[in-house]
Amino acid sequence: MDNKISIRFYKNREVRAVWDGEGNKWWFSVLDVIGVMNEQDDYAKNRNYWKYLKTKLKKEGNELVSITNQLKLQASDGKYYLSDVLDQNGILLSRTF
Repeated sequence: MDNKISIRFYKNREVRAVWDGEGNKWWFSVLDVIGVMNEQDDYAKNRNYWKYLKTKLKKEGNELVSITNQLKLQASDGKYYLSDVLDQNGILLSRTF
């Protein structure tokens, strides 16, 4: 996959994103999107929220978890870590939770 890493902003909040040249779409950090949706800047709270929600959705057989991918995104420490990402369709689906 031809990746181009970018920072996007929504409601003045940072959302890390990766461009997928092959799929011709953006992938967005799940934790950053959760932060935007919940108006929460605390990374640990966003991570815990996603961990809880992901476990709950897996138990329910929800498709949101199955369409989540992992790509390397840069963290605040400057290092790159595998992070859960969703494309635009996944983000729109997640708004129902």
